[in-house]
Amino acid sequence: MADEYSASNAFKNRCANAALTLESCTGYSIERVSLVESSENRKDNVLDVWLREGPHKPDVVISMSGLYSVRPCEPGLTPVFIDGISLIHLLALPSPWPAEAVGRLDRTEDLPELAWLRISGPLEVDAVASIVTVYQAQSDDAASVLQ
Repeated sequence: MADEYSASNAFKNRCANAALTLESCTGYSIERVSLVESSENRKDNVLDVWLREGPHKPDVVISMSGLYSVRPCEPGLTPVFIDGISLIHLLALPSPWPAEAVGRLDRTEDLPELAWLRISGPLEVDAVASIVTVYQAQSDDAASVLQ
């Protein structure tokens, strides 16, 4: 029973954990943005955003694939300061979306659960994808000590 519950909530939990990690990234800078788009298969579309604060805090990489939307994306404008960052879990139909997400995409029965990343600052990142992974490295200070 526990396996069924965790499997059915896996994406929701992944989004919640990613959102918790990203909450601490306000004040970081976007170090680099990479967008790879495929005209053949949405699952091959990938957005990676590298975040850095400095040697005392861990670097963070946000990787999103299965992109349904990215706007606007101007990869050449880095590094830039982050004013705000959020990751919101968007449920599949018939569950409602938050008011600010309504109209973001055409919702159909075959649209899966999605993750919505929003970064505000001089460079705005707004992406919706079916797969999200957040990687957190050790800080430079922590990595400089042999364990």
